[in-house]
Amino acid sequence: MTLSLLLTACGGDAGGGDGGEGQQGKSGSVSSAPAAPDGPKSGSEAEDSITDKTLATINGAGGFELVIHSAAREQGGFLTVTGTLKNTTSGTLDAPLEWNGEELHVKKTGPSFAGATLIDKSEKKRYYVLRDTEGFPLTTTGVTTMKAGESIVIFAQFPAPPATVAQVEFQLPKMSPATIELS
Repeated sequence: MTLSLLLTACGGDAGGGDGGEGQQGKSGSVSSAPAAPDGPKSGSEAEDSITDKTLATINGAGGFELVIHSAAREQGGFLTVTGTLKNTTSGTLDAPLEWNGEELHVKKTGPSFAGATLIDKSEKKRYYVLRDTEGFPLTTTGVTTMKAGESIVIFAQFPAPPATVAQVEFQLPKMSPATIELS
């Protein structure tokens, strides 16, 4: 159930606008305060453990809210960021095309969160979503539309910053950036 939830595809409308509004969009805001619980959780224990912590809440992209739950270093030298994407409007939203990334090869793989990046300000480096051997991004894919109030669990994998780096800035086009703690 958790795997199918992680791979489920849904998305939202950026409400028009140009890519320049992107990461510092006027409607976006960031809060590092924990979100209030919405009531009892449903689903498997694994799903609950993914979403029981809040590192940052990002509002923007025409009615989307992204709550980042974890940024965990994994064996093999990569970092997995997990979160919950929610349509906070009363209508259906389309996922912004900018979320797919700019690389021509990645654009051919379809809707994804390949446009997400991590910024390590201390080392002055930018980390992009990893790709598999066939060029597919290691992130939730197929996100196209989301119904009013709908939410999905998403993930993206990046190369892990050095062990001395404790926090990075998470950026997703059409959303405000958010500083997150690494574990």
